[in-house]
Amino acid sequence: MAINVYILKNSIVKSSVKEYQKMKAELKEQKRMVRQQTKQKQQGKTEKLQEKQESEFTTESVKMKKDLRTVFVADSESADQALALAGISYEGEVNLEDIEFCKVEAQQKCLCGTLHIPKLRDPAGPKIMMYFFVNRKNIVIVDDNGFAEKIIRRIIASRTKPGQSREKFLYNFCVKFMDQDLDNLGRYGQKIMQIEEDINDGELEEVTEKIAQLRKELLILREYYDELHDFGKQLEENENRFFSGKNLEYFGIISDRADRLMGRTMYLLDYIGQIRETYQGKVSEQQNKNMEFLTIISTIFFPLTLITGWYGMNFDNMPELANGYPGVIILSLLVIGIIIFIFKKRKIF
Repeated sequence: MAINVYILKNSIVKSSVKEYQKMKAELKEQKRMVRQQTKQKQQGKTEKLQEKQESEFTTESVKMKKDLRTVFVADSESADQALALAGISYEGEVNLEDIEFCKVEAQQKCLCGTLHIPKLRDPAGPKIMMYFFVNRKNIVIVDDNGFAEKIIRRIIASRTKPGQSREKFLYNFCVKFMDQDLDNLGRYGQKIMQIEEDINDGELEEVTEKIAQLRKELLILREYYDELHDFGKQLEENENRFFSGKNLEYFGIISDRADRLMGRTMYLLDYIGQIRETYQGKVSEQQNKNMEFLTIISTIFFPLTLITGWYGMNFDNMPELANGYPGVIILSLLVIGIIIFIFKKRKIF
């Protein structure tokens, strides 16, 4: 993938590497001319004229400097080239497969962050992994899945002014990949409520598997939001002083949003825990009914077993030995009738 360049103005302007290098050369030339004019002023040139020229060049230089607040988006293969273009020196190896958490690491010459984002439709599946690097002027994002480009297009399409500063860009970038999370948690809530309705209706098949899967996914999301909360706090600390103090509030908003999402996830985990207890209660109730039924059957047949045991004995002088079969049947039916009458009177069934 070629390196994509985005210049941070009032809105994000997509550029190319050649255009960026040209703008950078023009800025360098403008600075050189400003220094030359300053030197001529010191050598006795007309002060008024020099002040006017210096002011013009200085204004243009400042404008160009703002235009060159730049975001570079590259893949793993072109990461080193993008870092070189951005003037970022990273003390480490860029390997997306090594990313396991959302975190920020402050180095002497840059700020390095990693993002480990679960997919909303399959949190337990493969994650979206990205690096980002920041120095005093530029940002480099390393992404092999095209996710960063997708987010930047959404930022550009928004009605707000997404550029202006690196802090505002990072804020918009994080907000855009978090903006559907609350709706996603709402869908989890609906799934849990559906499971609750199924349990109340006595539909207990596969409930255990559904609860286990939802709980696993929610635990993954909880850990992710906890990492994002720390991620925003670490950016807000501004350890390397790469960010403007007046813009640090943007990172506080990221941290607060992640904290609210984590709170919502904790609520859903508590809810699904209650559903699991309800399910276990229903299963216990069903088992109790089964045991009650078996107990009734055993109670009815126990006296019948006793009667048949007596009349099955082989000994002399057995009562009704010749014509006792009808009597045993009548006796058995009578016993069953008496037991059923007692059960109904005591409301056992």
